[in-house]
Amino acid sequence: MAATYLPTLKQLQYLVALRDHGHFGRAAEACFVTQSTLSAGLRDLETLIGVVLVERTRRVVRFTPLGERIVAKARKVLREAEELGDMARAAGRPLTGEMRMSVIPTIAPFMLPRILPRLRADYPELRLFLREESSAQACEGLHAGRTDCVLLALPFGCGEVATAPLFDDRLFVAFQTRGDEPAPATIDADAIDAASLLLLEDGHCLKDHALAACNRPELRAEATMLGTSLHTIVQMVDNGLGVTVLPEMALKAGILDHTSITARPLAADNAVRSVALVWRRASPRESDFRLLAGVLAEIN
Repeated sequence: MAATYLPTLKQLQYLVALRDHGHFGRAAEACFVTQSTLSAGLRDLETLIGVVLVERTRRVVRFTPLGERIVAKARKVLREAEELGDMARAAGRPLTGEMRMSVIPTIAPFMLPRILPRLRADYPELRLFLREESSAQACEGLHAGRTDCVLLALPFGCGEVATAPLFDDRLFVAFQTRGDEPAPATIDADAIDAASLLLLEDGHCLKDHALAACNRPELRAEATMLGTSLHTIVQMVDNGLGVTVLPEMALKAGILDHTSITARPLAADNAVRSVALVWRRASPRESDFRLLAGVLAEIN
């Protein structure tokens, strides 16, 4: 019987890295190899299967239609290979080895400083690699196998995932304090000036949570969407440029310290988001993720 030659996992890793980074040099850095090693590995892969996967020019890297399909399949193969190692780790001691977690920007700066010291103390053999990205990017990365779990705020459409809710996080309206006039105990959604509302751009779930809680369709069209952090928006509010919606965890973490901003609960139905840990369904590390979720909920 004739010998069968199959692509190696390393070759598939090179191919996926090139697709993700769109540049041979950056792909090589991501794989911790030289550019010549990565290029040679991809040439060997193309020779092995007898087709061109990548069109190479001086300025751009363009994948052929077949190359795109093979990249999609390679992602699945690599994820299955990683899960072999995950199965072995899950059978041993809990929360050990490497774990890649994405955290959205409206959670990361407020929650990570509290949870990381506890995790380091209680689970010293856990190597937690963190990635801060928007909700949409985090969910895409989860299903593509770039990360193992995501610390997310729900509701948000993250696809077919398993979910462990951690706690509820109320929404507050933040506005500049003016004179001695006392601020109301709560802020009604109808009282928010659409033209002065400052929110994060598309892809950040906090924007969707705020708009859904206010239940005013015109806000989506008239509010100002900014591709910045909550800290930057707070500075804009402090300079009288508008109002915004902040999660309670940000307030507890002191985001309004040294500002003239007042925050009051948003008086509306569903003026809350649910912080949760999510992961791919049927992951062999589900017991690890549920243990981690329990630790995170307890720390809060």
